[in-house]
Amino acid sequence: MTAHGADVQDGDGQAEAESRTEPKQSPAVEVPAARERARAIPEAAVARLAVYLRALSALAEQNVGTVSSDELAVAAGVNSAKLRKDLSYIGSYGTRGVGYEVSVLIGQIERILGLTRKHSVAVVGIGNLGHALANYGGFPNRGFPVSALFDLDPDLIGVPVGGIPVNHIDDIVEVCVEREVTIGVIATPVQGAQDVCDRLVAGGVTCILNFAPVVLKVPEDVEVRKVDLAVEMQILSFHVARRQQEAAARSEVDGADVGPPGPGGQVPGDIESANRMVERL
Repeated sequence: MTAHGADVQDGDGQAEAESRTEPKQSPAVEVPAARERARAIPEAAVARLAVYLRALSALAEQNVGTVSSDELAVAAGVNSAKLRKDLSYIGSYGTRGVGYEVSVLIGQIERILGLTRKHSVAVVGIGNLGHALANYGGFPNRGFPVSALFDLDPDLIGVPVGGIPVNHIDDIVEVCVEREVTIGVIATPVQGAQDVCDRLVAGGVTCILNFAPVVLKVPEDVEVRKVDLAVEMQILSFHVARRQQEAAARSEVDGADVGPPGPGGQVPGDIESANRMVERL
């Protein structure tokens, strides 16, 4: 895959100077500039940068040297205007008629996302989810090696999971300091999540990925990302219900047959059930 002429419109429809290249700077100048750019990037764009990085890494594995904004947008599942706007946040504009150099863009995104730094991950709660996370090969492959595991179950203490022995949660502070853990993953029941969080923070962990369905209280300098799978399912339920309602509404207009209606001309019972679930959000 090679570029077929990079686009020259940004997300606001204004021309981008894709022929412009960033001037060479010394590391002493580049680092502060990168920090300033990182602070200015919207959180939604940060999430998309991670998606772009995944797509670019796949291209690099195929020995692709350059890629146009349109091609990268298709690979990442976004529109090209949004992609160009996101990449402008990190100071990358590509080259007119060539596009983006894959290896260069990977390096730029990795610096912005902090992936050039050494990370170490601790997983707390080695149940089904924690066990799967501890064995997930995608973490070390992307620069997030799991270096510590913790649980309360005496039958698990000392047992290797993914090649790492499980420690007791009482050892969280000591082990996290010793192994320089930067990211903590909480996969415990609700009842123990806050206590685990406090221990991770005491061990110097400033970034936490929380799978427990509870809002954690942390100091201002600690970043928490919450993953609630039940909420994600409810959001999907909303979209299913909305699309089915739209299909039912269209059928009333054009007479299309979208399935038997419920009693009294209402939408099917499964849609009503989904709606009630959404109303409880």
